[in-house]
Amino acid sequence: MSKPLVAVLTGAGVSTDSGIPDYRGPNGVWRRDPGAQKLVTYEYYMGDPEIRRRSWRMRREMGTLGAEPNAAHRAVAELERSGVPVRVLTQNVDGLHQRAGMPARKVLELHGSARHVVCTRCRARGPMEDVLARVDAGEADPPCLACGGVLKPATVMFGERLDPVVLGDAVAIAKACQVFVAAGTSLQVEPAAGLAGVAADHGARLVVVNAEPTPYDDRADALVREPIGTSLPRLLRELAA
Repeated sequence: MSKPLVAVLTGAGVSTDSGIPDYRGPNGVWRRDPGAQKLVTYEYYMGDPEIRRRSWRMRREMGTLGAEPNAAHRAVAELERSGVPVRVLTQNVDGLHQRAGMPARKVLELHGSARHVVCTRCRARGPMEDVLARVDAGEADPPCLACGGVLKPATVMFGERLDPVVLGDAVAIAKACQVFVAAGTSLQVEPAAGLAGVAADHGARLVVVNAEPTPYDDRADALVREPIGTSLPRLLRELAA
């Protein structure tokens, strides 16, 4: 008998144990500094050099590139290694699922990657660490070395649309899975949040693992409010059994 396909949708709460702050939680970035949202809003970013300078400084201070996977990331990779078919649909941009051992081809980064940058003019891509090194060397708003255009993180900012191919693949996985685990996400940011509803509509068992209530709690077959670092590994071990 084949094992059920498990889709795991992860949000910022999965990476807080790795030292990366979330956005909407009690101690989230937006609650501490509501103005910080401008730093990741495309219109403000492209129209204001000072916003870009602050954005690059923020990325240096957040330390995302130096973060290490935590128990939740490792548990997802261990489930995949156990022989259970797993697909990760992540709202996170930190790349920690891959660093924990999940094959990159089984991870869909819905909101892009903070480990790379892209030129808004010529679309050239490169490593984030190279641009942050230029910031450290004194370039407050480093331009593209190929064409002089504005560089931005290869993430989906507010005001930008998700990659339709990535989103289409995510919807297909949500429709096909038998178990859908939403972990560490407020399930408020669409269209990623809607994947939980898609999965439930197509008969998947929906499990929500999050400290605070979400708009999809009433559709969940199980709700887990315990800390993700302990509850998600336990839940995934049960799925592997």
